[in-house]
Amino acid sequence: MELLVASAIGVLVVGGIYLTLRARTFQVVLGLTLLSYAVNVFLFAAGGLVVDQPPIWGKDVAQHTDPLPQALVLTAIVITFGMTALTVILSLRSFLESGSDHVDGDADPEDTA
Repeated sequence: MELLVASAIGVLVVGGIYLTLRARTFQVVLGLTLLSYAVNVFLFAAGGLVVDQPPIWGKDVAQHTDPLPQALVLTAIVITFGMTALTVILSLRSFLESGSDHVDGDADPEDTA
């Protein structure tokens, strides 16, 4: 199970870095989103992977999962959603003002030719 989660984190990080280094703003936003998903899965896995156990301790419960990573991931999801919305709005504003969706503001050489 840990190998599968670690592989998923690796794929998300690689995809996120690849898309973040692209020249267009939408791809950069998708790359940042993939990186945030990788961090969320990493935080979730850092708390220990326990399957089919309740997150709340009780007298009749022998094993339980640690609820702290779940709370951290939930908080990170909310923060990531807000940051993604802000990034999309800034990208849209940049596109409307410059007329290009390139990160550096230069127009696409294929469009000008």
